[in-house]
Amino acid sequence: MSSADTVRFRPNQAILVAAIVAFIGALPLATARWWLLWVLLIPLAVGLWAWRSGTEADPRGLRLRALAGQRRIAWERVAELGADERGRAVVRLDDGERLVLPAVRAADLPRLIAATGQGLPGSTR
Repeated sequence: MSSADTVRFRPNQAILVAAIVAFIGALPLATARWWLLWVLLIPLAVGLWAWRSGTEADPRGLRLRALAGQRRIAWERVAELGADERGRAVVRLDDGERLVLPAVRAADLPRLIAATGQGLPGSTR
């Protein structure tokens, strides 16, 4: 499977830039006293989350990535794809579990479905 078959969804990279700016901005405060060093952990965690999290889709399935882990879901386990009231993409698995897909919006669902290689219902391929 080539990486060209994989569709990637990531958070807006402006979040990563903001985390870098916040880290630099927090340096004077954090270095003023040793017990304020924990302040640097907040922009660092946000930056790591923005760099790592997201959803990848290919003909084999979905890979959901978070700050501290990842989960692979085969398309055979997916019972339904849809959107919630906040406009986030949600997947319902065959066992009834519902998962929000990181960085995937409702408007991205056609691109996500196209990654399966099946196409949208009612479309001609």
